[in-house]
Amino acid sequence: MITLRQLRYLAALAEHRHFGRAAEACAVTQPALSMQIRELERILGAELVERRPNEIVLTEVGNEVVRRGDGILAAVRDLMEAGRHRSQPLTGRIRLGVIPSLAPYVLPKLLPALQRHYPELRVELRETLTMPLVDELLRSQLDVIMVALPIADAEIETQRLFDDPFLLALPAGDPLLRVRRARAEDIDQERLILLEEGHCLRDQALSYCSAVRQDSAVRLGATSLATVMQMVANGHGITLIPRIAADVEVRDDRVALLRFAAPEPARTIGLAWRRTSPRKADFAALGQLVTSTIGSAHDAARSA
Repeated sequence: MITLRQLRYLAALAEHRHFGRAAEACAVTQPALSMQIRELERILGAELVERRPNEIVLTEVGNEVVRRGDGILAAVRDLMEAGRHRSQPLTGRIRLGVIPSLAPYVLPKLLPALQRHYPELRVELRETLTMPLVDELLRSQLDVIMVALPIADAEIETQRLFDDPFLLALPAGDPLLRVRRARAEDIDQERLILLEEGHCLRDQALSYCSAVRQDSAVRLGATSLATVMQMVANGHGITLIPRIAADVEVRDDRVALLRFAAPEPARTIGLAWRRTSPRKADFAALGQLVTSTIGSAHDAARSA
């Protein structure tokens, strides 16, 4: 009979590609982990792992077992969570993933509010790009993620939190500041600076600037908005910045902000979780707190 332990060991082996590191991650000895993998191969009657001198590679069957095993392990974790969190919302541990273009601006306000309202909650944070967050969510390595919507996956359920409009950031004194509101056609493609590929913020900006070609001269692929804003401050280009980041990132007199003409470009921020998760009451409570601490103030700033 296949055991959950064997599936966990195989999942760790798939992640680390090394028996020693996988054993360390599972807090067992390498011989113990290797023996369980051998036993799993014997039960299934198939080789799951191709063993090489310095690493391992999963076979085609091994990858399929990992994929199906991840679903089983996620279901077991959801079952355990259902028993732990029936009494009251947001207690125990919650693993929250946040994209980099939100984390520095949302978490300083959200975490103290969580501590005040839900003192028995322990938050474990993960900050990375949208695609890794979605993958880790589906593999039950995260409970809920805060990202830009939509997410096109039938296994994921989402909740809208607030809209985050874009502003045009330019060097102070730029001739474009003479206009009252910017338009997409006002953006000089040769001057446009964006985050590196993989950031959803880059894709959203390019979507608005629909005339920008894939081979256009977007010369900088930065990893943070702080780097982009320094480039703008030093006169090296212009960029689109989300309103939620403006108060933190635009503190330099060498940078000016310009709103866009209606309809203003914006991204929709929301929560996402596995549709099968038993913790929907927790996520609803989390969403309500985000809306009250971040969304309402953000909407007021947007109106102003």
